[in-house]
This record gives sequence, structure tokens and C-alpha cells, in this order.
Amino acid sequence: MTERVTEIYSLLVPLVDARLIIPRGCVAEVIGFQAPSEMTGAPPWYIGTVPWNGKAVPLVSFEGACGQMIPPASGRSRIVILHCLGTRIEGGNFAIVSQGFPQLVRVSSDVLRPDNSRVFEERAPVICQVRMVNETPLVPDLERLEEMIADETTITG
Repeated sequence: MTERVTEIYSLLVPLVDARLIIPRGCVAEVIGFQAPSEMTGAPPWYIGTVPWNGKAVPLVSFEGACGQMIPPASGRSRIVILHCLGTRIEGGNFAIVSQGFPQLVRVSSDVLRPDNSRVFEERAPVICQVRMVNETPLVPDLERLEEMIADETTITG
């Protein structure tokens, strides 16, 4: 008999004015911020690549990918390495800049509710916003973000 999973471990990833909630299984590692190698001709949100496990991993600003101002890196900034959901990015990983250290949380239907107080652009890499106790994190569309990176890598690479 299979036991039904009722909780999912997730990371609350701090941005400038929001947080992302990302299932722990999507996260490969959280590393300290390091200056990326720039991508010539890439849009500003595609910050560049960072070395990780012997490969160059695309690094993006989530805020920038949503059309917002790209925050400068600080001493608290981290890089969240994510597993790709598709196959378009060589190496199978991409990364986003976090404005602080992500927090591990357990998420269940008891603490999670829809929050329709914000509207997002159709092409933005955001599925929705949720209410979780006293937080209102964004649920990122990691497939859309991966698609945006892959499209730019093809153009600039």
C-alpha cells in the first residue's frame, strides 16, 4: 500500500520584494554568489554563466525575467542551482540569484491557499502567488524560465 504524501519540502527563495517557493526536489544546490561570465548579446536578465560541477550553468535574475529592475548582488546574495525539467539546456541545470539564504519549509494543503491579489504578465515565468501562513510567495514557472534561457542561449550562443 502506498502512503499518500501530504507535505512537500520546499525552499523559500528571497528576492528583492518577494519570495519564490520552489519544491526541494527541483533544487540541486545553493552556493555562494560568484561573479558570472557574461553572455554577449543576451538580455539583461540573463546574467551569464557560473561554474558548477565542472560545467557552465546559465544564471538569471528572476526579477529581471519578470520585467523588473535587476538588483545588484550583495554579500547576502546566493545562487540557487535548479534541475531542468526539460532537455533544452545543455548540462541539465540553470540558476537564479537569491537575495539571501533560502529557507527550508514544509508545505501542506493546511497552510497553503491561493492568493489572487496580483496579476502577472502572460509571458512572465510565474504560475501564481499563494498565501502560506504570513507569507505570499510566488510559484515560479520553471518550465517557462527554462524555455526563456534556452531561447536566448540558442540566439547568443
